[in-house]
Amino acid sequence: QVQLVESGGGLVQAGGSLRLSCAASGRTFNYAMGWFRQVPGKEREFVAAISLSSWSDGVTYYADSVKGRFTISRDNAKNTVYLQMNTLKPEDTAVYYCAGGTTTQAIMNNRVNYWGRGTQVTVSS
Repeated sequence: QVQLVESGGGLVQAGGSLRLSCAASGRTFNYAMGWFRQVPGKEREFVAAISLSSWSDGVTYYADSVKGRFTISRDNAKNTVYLQMNTLKPEDTAVYYCAGGTTTQAIMNNRVNYWGRGTQVTVSS
């Protein structure tokens, strides 16, 4: 089993930045990782994913809505994945979930093996 614990959420003004962290524990940290977000009444949506690569910068994928503003990264030594969010907008307000899957394509297609419990991000206008 893998446990994922998110942190770093909070309240920020539009145009500001936040960095989310997701700490993984349990089995070896050899999963592709990603971030999703969800607002009440809507389906959980894909935000970003990073590949399994351990020895070089992981290949990354982003939703069009966050491309150029958000950056996903991972530190395999710390079993942690990050989501740096810049130029935040009110429409980025959501609960953000960390996700682990077999591949980035699986994550992007919502075939997730492990979920965190989520962290709230609120962007005020």
